[in-house]
Amino acid sequence: MKREILINATARETRVAILEDDVLVELMVDRPDAARMVGDVYKGRVEAVLPGIQAAFVDIGTEKAAFLHVSDVALEDDDEAEDEEAGGDEAAADEGDGDGASGGNGGGGRRSRKYPPIQDILKKGQDLVVQVSKEPISTKGPRVTAHISLPGRFLVYMPGSSHVGVSRKIEDREERARLRALAKEILPEKSGGIIVRTVGEELTRETFQRDLQTLMGTWAQIKKKANKSRGPTAIHREAKLTAGIIRDLFSQKVDSLTVDTKIAFDEIRAYLEQVDPSLVERVHLYDDPKPLFDAYDLEREIRDAFQRRVNLPSGGYIIVEPTEALVSIDVNTGRYTGKKDPEKTILKTNVDAAREIARQLRLRDVGGIIVCDFIDMESKANREKVLQELRQCLSRDRARTKAFQVSELGLIEMTRQRVRPSLYHTQTAACPTCAGTGRIFTPETVVRRIERAIRRAAAEGKERQLTVRVHPEVALFVLEQEPRFLRTLEGSLKMTLAMRDDPLLHPDEIKLMATATQQDVSQRFNLG
Repeated sequence: MKREILINATARETRVAILEDDVLVELMVDRPDAARMVGDVYKGRVEAVLPGIQAAFVDIGTEKAAFLHVSDVALEDDDEAEDEEAGGDEAAADEGDGDGASGGNGGGGRRSRKYPPIQDILKKGQDLVVQVSKEPISTKGPRVTAHISLPGRFLVYMPGSSHVGVSRKIEDREERARLRALAKEILPEKSGGIIVRTVGEELTRETFQRDLQTLMGTWAQIKKKANKSRGPTAIHREAKLTAGIIRDLFSQKVDSLTVDTKIAFDEIRAYLEQVDPSLVERVHLYDDPKPLFDAYDLEREIRDAFQRRVNLPSGGYIIVEPTEALVSIDVNTGRYTGKKDPEKTILKTNVDAAREIARQLRLRDVGGIIVCDFIDMESKANREKVLQELRQCLSRDRARTKAFQVSELGLIEMTRQRVRPSLYHTQTAACPTCAGTGRIFTPETVVRRIERAIRRAAAEGKERQLTVRVHPEVALFVLEQEPRFLRTLEGSLKMTLAMRDDPLLHPDEIKLMATATQQDVSQRFNLG
């Protein structure tokens, strides 16, 4: 498979696009006003200990206190630790080998183990060094772990552990055994634990030693700064987006990396000359006047990532609906009707949809619970084909995913690791007209609301002359469909009423004005 990385950098925004066989599969955006937090290390102060949920809230200087579960502070049994990658934003979330996120946070197996009561471990007001494992999402603050892990190019160093492991993505048994033995030789006794990362495959002792020494030096600096600092304060920042991408993703499996700024190009080459000179020739500077993403026709694909509807090659389509609790995905045949066999038509659409769903989850960086409503199939074998296609495509995802068997309702339920807000939440805001519902009241519904409000005003008896201000579309509806609306109300309620259109109002917004004073009296007459 052909893999490319494109980096578009400006003073206020850096965008990284990952392409597989010339198709956009991932987009990462970094802006100064929305800096990434995952992997950052803080000296925090315990704000509250909650025995009822075996968790604590830690003040790390962010708007909302960070959440710390007992599983992320209690000492681990290293014999039970799995061979996984952990660490910073890309190392954990995007490599997909980490147990939840940085520091191995939140895995199902960890939650099922027995831990000492959190009130025996932490006390209110206690200072604690923690690492962000999940960014603030929606109304929740960040999630943190006391199990620090520092990602390097080839290793992840865990100063509070003694575990030595190898990434699960390195599947060759002999190579795994060699790397594990080499890692145990390199690691000084009682100095922490390490995990060999996926890009560490087939590398030498000298390279490993250099990476480990750098990481141990970083940890020494973190400890020194923590001892001198008073919480809450940041004591170590994870690598910025471009540096993290080069460290975590750019390997022999990537055919090329193209960047459109000379400064970033020089920095990337200088870094690779130190850690992996064989990759230097794969880095290219794009200096054409035409914007880089336009040259690859990516802007249209990026815009489509915010649409509900995604068309499939077969003519079918999927509808992606994010909600607070989960993301629902519906599959439809659309204009694709096949030839004679309806089961084959449905299978073709569902298989196309499975591929596109896996791509959209990566592109939109959707996390949490996802429910996919594929078109019903009678054949159990065909249902299994669709599930296997979905799982196969999800295997390319660097975030951890799990797709369950087709349910009795014909749904495939799945989960995807969530470390940061999705592209949808970071790049868009709720519509001021519909307040995020995606719907507005029809003109007829608005007119009925106006009628109820006027009747309330008549019952109160204080206002006998009212002017109703509405959107032009509503005024046109009254003119065409209910021309006697106001006159009828005037006769029955003994009031003087007028209607004015106001293009500055939202389509379903109403304002009731006292005609004499032109004072807005809407709030007095519940417009529901």
